[in-house]
Amino acid sequence: MSENDPLRIAAIQMISVADVVANLSVAGELIADAAARGASLVALPEYFALMSGDEQAKVRARERDGDGPIQQFLSDTARRHGIWLIGGTVPLVAQADDKVRNACLAYGPDGVRVARYDKIHLFGFDNGQERYAESETIEAGDDVVTFEAGCGRVGLSVCYDLRFPELFRAMGVVDLIVLPAAFTYTTGQAHWDVLLRARAIENQCYVMAPAQGGRHPWGRRTYGDTLIVDPWGKVLERCAEGPGVVSAQIDPDLVAQVRARLPALRHRRFV
Repeated sequence: MSENDPLRIAAIQMISVADVVANLSVAGELIADAAARGASLVALPEYFALMSGDEQAKVRARERDGDGPIQQFLSDTARRHGIWLIGGTVPLVAQADDKVRNACLAYGPDGVRVARYDKIHLFGFDNGQERYAESETIEAGDDVVTFEAGCGRVGLSVCYDLRFPELFRAMGVVDLIVLPAAFTYTTGQAHWDVLLRARAIENQCYVMAPAQGGRHPWGRRTYGDTLIVDPWGKVLERCAEGPGVVSAQIDPDLVAQVRARLPALRHRRFV
């Protein structure tokens, strides 16, 4: 495959529970499905390995960087299928003893990790009925992260990062933005689609957003709507709710055409 050939990417949607072994089993089946469809790059949602109504559960399950069953699963699975695999988020040891780093990890087809992005923007929301405060259990990252894959340059982000366009500008010119998420139903139905399409349009690149999507055992409902958007803002494929695989071709020629016809990235005045 030449650098200008289309390449298939896939986003996994899950309804993760408070059981790491069970979640990895489901993730493994969905990744195998994506690989069977011809996907060369596959991404899992935020909290794919563990999601619980007990916010301390992820602190108890946190792993040391480079060592642990979740990270081993990602490495082994990428190598088994010969794919680029982006592991939504993994709870890794933080500087604070009572917190985690919510880390998005990327592995190459040989199973070697090629990138780690620690979620920078921590979600906070309180409408009197729902309350979320990620800063209570998560330690924010600092670094913008991109890496080279078979589809070009990939920028990593997570969930709430979607609301901060300056992060994506700081990535420089990328071909694909990956945004694993566990959006709340309340905020998702209001803003999810429009923000993802905006990030694709303004950065003239593909955007892939694997999500948690459905009713979790403790009652929380995540929005889902896992989707892939092209550089013109067109949604190529989506999955509303429930476990599933969303896949589409990423075409470098389309990226080049959009940027040539409307050279907005070169017209920027504030860099």
